[in-house]
Amino acid sequence: MAYEAARIMVEQGEADFDRARRKAAERTGVLDRRGWPTKEAIADALLTQRRLFQGDAHARDVLRLRSDALQAMRTFRSFSPRLVGPVLRGSGQVDAGVQLCLHADCSEDLVFALMEQRIPWQQHEHLFRYGGGERRAHPVFRFVAGTTPIELIVLPRAAQRNPPLDPVTERPERGADIAELERLLNADDGDAPRQSTGLTKLIK
Repeated sequence: MAYEAARIMVEQGEADFDRARRKAAERTGVLDRRGWPTKEAIADALLTQRRLFQGDAHARDVLRLRSDALQAMRTFRSFSPRLVGPVLRGSGQVDAGVQLCLHADCSEDLVFALMEQRIPWQQHEHLFRYGGGERRAHPVFRFVAGTTPIELIVLPRAAQRNPPLDPVTERPERGADIAELERLLNADDGDAPRQSTGLTKLIK
């Protein structure tokens, strides 16, 4: 059922794990939720699917996304950025872009940084889960570098010690800092092109 859910996500472009799981349950006839796979199991199956059926193209996409993430993290270095989400796991897609957690005393600090870089952005809020069942809303800033969507989640600096939960694993999402991402990139396939779209080529 995990592989069926992953196949639905790949073939239908479904990004929501819960919807993909429900569709897989209908197709496989497994209606008892106790028999449903976890989101983490689906994420593992999704990564396997992409590696098997998209091969080198997917590897190049992930490498490009990680390179773009590194450039964005260097640009916003003062906010202690950390890469999180599918790009870090290796299952990311170009159209879904890059997700970064930034840390600041207030979100206005990031607004000033975006203005200094002359980066146009869109802002909204998203609800994040923490340990113990706590939920908090945090501002999210989105822009596009070249063709890569970049999402900046602004967390309080205290969240470096107590980050929100990963929506897939339901464990604290600590992510990767600049040094860790650099090591990850160095460990990637050297044959794959490392072409970054660059933050200077913004389209919105």
